[in-house]
Amino acid sequence: MSAVIKPQTPTAVTATLAEWALARDTAQMPADVREAARRCVLDWVGVALAGSPDPLIGILIGAAQDEGGNGVCSLVGHREKVSPMQAAMINGAAGHVLDYDDVNTGMTGHPTAAVLPAVLALAEARNASGAEIIAAFVAGYETAARVGQLVAPGHYARGYHNTCSVGVVAAAAACARLLQLDLDAASRALGIAATQASGLKSQFGTQCKPFHAGVAGHNGMRAALLAARGMESRTDMLERRGGFAATLSPDFNPDAALANPDRYFVRENLFKYHAACYGTHSAIESIRKLRADGLVPGAVRQATVRVAQSADAMCNIQNPRSGLEAKFSLRFMTAAALLGLDTAGLDTTYSEATCADAKLVAMRDKVKINLMQSPWPQHTLKAEVMVETTGRQRLEAAYDASVPETDLRAQGEKLNTKFSKLAGDVIGAARADALQKQISQLETNSAKALLAASAG
Repeated sequence: MSAVIKPQTPTAVTATLAEWALARDTAQMPADVREAARRCVLDWVGVALAGSPDPLIGILIGAAQDEGGNGVCSLVGHREKVSPMQAAMINGAAGHVLDYDDVNTGMTGHPTAAVLPAVLALAEARNASGAEIIAAFVAGYETAARVGQLVAPGHYARGYHNTCSVGVVAAAAACARLLQLDLDAASRALGIAATQASGLKSQFGTQCKPFHAGVAGHNGMRAALLAARGMESRTDMLERRGGFAATLSPDFNPDAALANPDRYFVRENLFKYHAACYGTHSAIESIRKLRADGLVPGAVRQATVRVAQSADAMCNIQNPRSGLEAKFSLRFMTAAALLGLDTAGLDTTYSEATCADAKLVAMRDKVKINLMQSPWPQHTLKAEVMVETTGRQRLEAAYDASVPETDLRAQGEKLNTKFSKLAGDVIGAARADALQKQISQLETNSAKALLAASAG
């Protein structure tokens, strides 16, 4: 990022974040930040390809075709061409439909699914370079984390799905950067986005949750394009009385949102290796520890999972009946881990048949979820698991999935393996390998080339 412009007042949040977004420059980013961005792109493309056959994507493509429009943008895993905003919507949903996409706790949501599809669609329409894609993506990603900080923790606790409500502002910032708007227009873009903020957490376990990611990209791009055409908006919508923070959260933290301007939240990105809500991952990893130490399913008499109270509204569906609901069920995911099921298994683990499987149901019914109150840290992803065996042994393990990986080499290897499996199953191993290499050299490529390689 180039020289930071200091805010005129401590609460000039909208203009300051717009200024910072516009200042993002790939050439001035540290090498590890550029690599983190490329890894986000790689992971998202693989997950979106795997999600592209989902029925929801067919619904959205059909709706786009009924709507018509300027078909200049590509869809991941499909041959159809749609308008830029339609592509942001459809690809956004594809990247989130499996709930296998990345997370950042600064945002309390999924930044890449909200931001990248809008960036890629607009970049394809305008034939932007790979370097511009990275600059715009990082601009949006960092905006997502800082807007998330602005309204944490009350916004998410109130019932908003930050991927949509915060993500729309982030997508607008990213598109403003790609369009190279001036500060006034970019601030208006954030304001136009903020007035479209939506997404309810109570939709978790339905097709509306992945739809939220598409809405964020679609509406964020629309905000930037309208601002570019001169549409009016307040330029202080994040912080003003009756604005985004005041209306959508009991909390307003401008100091947190604007702290440490040189910090890159993308360095703290959390990738998923289980195709379920990230709130279940600590429990899964705790069980994996116990299984590695010798625990076998037949020895389980009862399992207790201790998590923060905030998990109740996120991933505590008690008796899931569909694959989507299973992804948001701590009881199901703990039982699946105890039985040694493949929690990355898209076709086998997350289905109505598995939810109804007698062995899985019997194990699920042995799992108890304890929602911990204060002084247990709220909004933490930590889990503590206690398993009582048939021999009356008490086995315990804990894990905190919110801690970013420090072994970046190992992270890269895991992401490459994940991508090869997900992409290879859709476009074949040879094409997947070529696409992986293309993303690794993104700065010298373009959105057109990347999306052409990932189309159906």
